[in-house]
Amino acid sequence: MTGHGGPAPAILAVLVLAAYELGAWRLRGRGDRWPPARDAAFGLGVAAAIFPAAPGFTGHVLQHVVAGMLAPLLLVLARPVTLLLRTAPLAVRRGLKPVLRSRPAAVLTYPPVAAVLDAGSLWLLYRTGLFAAAGRDPWLHDFVHVHVVLTGVLFTASVCRLDPLRHRVGLGPRAAALVGAAAAHAVLAKSLFATPPPGTAFTVADRQAGAQLMYYGGDLVELGLALVVALSWYAARGRAVSRRRGYPAGAPGPSPRCG
Repeated sequence: MTGHGGPAPAILAVLVLAAYELGAWRLRGRGDRWPPARDAAFGLGVAAAIFPAAPGFTGHVLQHVVAGMLAPLLLVLARPVTLLLRTAPLAVRRGLKPVLRSRPAAVLTYPPVAAVLDAGSLWLLYRTGLFAAAGRDPWLHDFVHVHVVLTGVLFTASVCRLDPLRHRVGLGPRAAALVGAAAAHAVLAKSLFATPPPGTAFTVADRQAGAQLMYYGGDLVELGLALVVALSWYAARGRAVSRRRGYPAGAPGPSPRCG
């Protein structure tokens, strides 16, 4: 599956990045703080989301790891929904808030549900004839690519919970979803090492190299995701301790003790 979209993805990426930077510029222009690291994360995430695939199965898997796993992590770290809620016109914010607070949004962003959607999509892609069909049909290819990126963003956002979501979810369901999704991804990679996607004719060496890249590359991104989850949980716990002990909002309170 190589890229079929021509210049359209790059043009869309530039427009999305420009909209984000306009929001960040407006926020800083009125004196509010928006860390530059978030701008960098969003820019890298947009670039990763349109990362092209090289020929062969290994080239496709590299695109999968970069666009389907690394890009969602970078985009979520940039907190685009938070930026939108702080800078968009009032009518947009009024329309967006009910969507974010709706029951369907709460269900989709519940970590185990998002994990099933993300991992299930990959199993459907690689263990059915969908992969081969997408390689023949440019429109299907682009649809699958967008779907993989969006389900990756949904899963990453549901686990990290950096942007405002309707319900708080404890560390347990988030960690369980992350472990489950990582296990499903690892088993998928091992299955591809043994047997190719139906309807494909990759060489054994190419397929097995791609499967190994999926296994170990996925591990690296998932470790990064686990680190983000752990740090966000630790920070949230520190804020909770500060509130219980009567520290003013935003004041540095004591670090929470583990255990």
